[in-house]
Amino acid sequence: MPYAEPVFRFAERKDAALILHFIKELAEIAVQRGCGRLEWWCLDWNQPSIDFYLSLGAEPMKEWTVYRIAGDSLSNLAEQSQIRKEE
Repeated sequence: MPYAEPVFRFAERKDAALILHFIKELAEIAVQRGCGRLEWWCLDWNQPSIDFYLSLGAEPMKEWTVYRIAGDSLSNLAEQSQIRKEE
């Protein structure tokens, strides 16, 4: 699955036109490559972005939760992997 991490900011209304163009291009690439969907994340407090995405026909995926491992937890997990390699 291709992955890109664009950062969209709706600082000005003109940004929406550029973002719409970008998403349309991504949709075209996805269809050409046989992908069945586009997915992205949006902060739950970012109402202007949420409204914009809903206007495109996007649907929030309420059944999914994003998980993250960072900091000490990430370091500890990586350390466990190294221990197994040494055994």
